[in-house]
Amino acid sequence: MFSSSSSTTIAAAATYISTRTQNVTLFGASPTWGRSSSLSLSLRPWPSLYRLFFRIPRASGKRSSVLTGFRPVCPLMEWQDCTVKMEIDVPASVAYNCYSDREAIPRWMPFISTVKILEDKPDLSRWSLKYKAFGRDIEFSWLARNMQPIPNQKIHWRSLEGLPNRGAVRFYPKGPSSCTVELTVSYEVPQILTPVASALQPFLENLLQRGLERFATFAKSY
Repeated sequence: MFSSSSSTTIAAAATYISTRTQNVTLFGASPTWGRSSSLSLSLRPWPSLYRLFFRIPRASGKRSSVLTGFRPVCPLMEWQDCTVKMEIDVPASVAYNCYSDREAIPRWMPFISTVKILEDKPDLSRWSLKYKAFGRDIEFSWLARNMQPIPNQKIHWRSLEGLPNRGAVRFYPKGPSSCTVELTVSYEVPQILTPVASALQPFLENLLQRGLERFATFAKSY
């Protein structure tokens, strides 16, 4: 659970976003937070942010009265990491095989709604995230590639399109019948939004920890 100060910070960040947003892409995905109560962001209600991402043309040393010919400016991005771990009462090999079953992940990860492996490219999979938080329905999707794994030790991936993210799951044997599972998820955000993303870290860690707890139960019957 969160401390009162953490909850206040998270609530404030969520309120700030929800009251300033109407219609844009967040972190490279295409969410919505409109009348359908899903997440949607717009840079236009944030004049200061809008000026950071677009250059306003000037004519003869004076500001142009017509805002035409905008040229997108690539924002500075940075990765935010979130790591959780848990000891699980199954061998590392069992935990590894269980986590490798990508299409079963929605059965124990609370915010993943679907995972579909591409038939012609089994290292690729399409993911959908759907979760209700701060009174909003949040939805994202992305295409991910599983990188070369280390059997019984490591699974890792990165997104190719949609929500920018990457991550790794590591399995550490604790004996013949138990192991520690460490999950790290990283996501890319514009530097200007780093304070907001950092404020949401406790919320994300809580989600991932709950996922590992459900994974521990799921793996026992896998």
